[in-house]
Amino acid sequence: MLKIPPDRPIHPESPATTGPLVVAIAYDGLCTFEYAIVAEVFGLARPEMGAGWYRFATAAIEPGPLRAHGGLRVEVDGDLTLLGQADLIVVPGWKGMDVPVPDSLREALLAAHSRGARLASICSGAFVLAATGLLDGRRAATHWRYAEALRRARPAVAVDASVLYVEEGRVLTSAGSAAGIDLMLHIVRSDFGAEAANSVARRLVMPAHRSGGQAQFVKRPVPKRRDSRLAPLLDRMRTELQRRWTIRDMAREAALSERSFLRRFAEATGTSPGEWLAAARVDEARRLLEATALPVEDVARLAGFGSTATLRHHFSRATALSPRDYRERFGHGQGRAA
Repeated sequence: MLKIPPDRPIHPESPATTGPLVVAIAYDGLCTFEYAIVAEVFGLARPEMGAGWYRFATAAIEPGPLRAHGGLRVEVDGDLTLLGQADLIVVPGWKGMDVPVPDSLREALLAAHSRGARLASICSGAFVLAATGLLDGRRAATHWRYAEALRRARPAVAVDASVLYVEEGRVLTSAGSAAGIDLMLHIVRSDFGAEAANSVARRLVMPAHRSGGQAQFVKRPVPKRRDSRLAPLLDRMRTELQRRWTIRDMAREAALSERSFLRRFAEATGTSPGEWLAAARVDEARRLLEATALPVEDVARLAGFGSTATLRHHFSRATALSPRDYRERFGHGQGRAA
């Protein structure tokens, strides 16, 4: 069996690290973007994270040569025996909804999970995790286009087509391709804390955190041009979250009638002013909980919620965690490997 020492750099661009071993599954027909997400987050050299950062490897489920979308050829680090050493295994998409999952892969995933490894999937990779039976009786996310097919294939799985990602114990699933980035950052945040996740997100030039419960898409199309009347208003609302905003105030700031304002706001944001403002306040509360030691009462006031009860209501609805639990998990210096 191939054995990887904890101080050996697995990825050729990575320095010697001793952290959790992340193994990405590779197969003929590999989903290039989904695989690249995993390699970018866990396999890229990040000396600023120290020696305890992740190690990364790619395991083939079948003999080569393996092709990826776009005509690329994939060179791997080993075969399924690598899963026996993995702390986290990621399935970056799958060959097709109707393509059977090999018994060897299914058994290797079950064995890894049984000994304590985490399993994660991006997009159609949920079909692979579902084939193990580990998603039976649990919520799972996948791309909204594949949700019905997954329900038919595995009726025991509670498929949620509306969210970005779901964490059910040591099994994590995400929606369409880009939602995989959100899930991988969520894992980094859980392992190394908010500061590390924010650092990785900055290098990716993307938001540091989107809640797993956030919708995969908005029903209304985003307008091609940013609404010139609403843009300054939204910026001002973000900087004045403690203000008691009313529809009348917002419409006046935008120089619109209340009726026109509500219509234009929904077209521009896909939501109502109240829901948008609550989300902006939750984002600010999240930032304060991660970066400061302020009492929850002060966080509620500074984020614009006024009371801790109102903060708890909106925060728990958005993150499925109480403010105190969120701080314990994601606050500065927190995380399993921090």
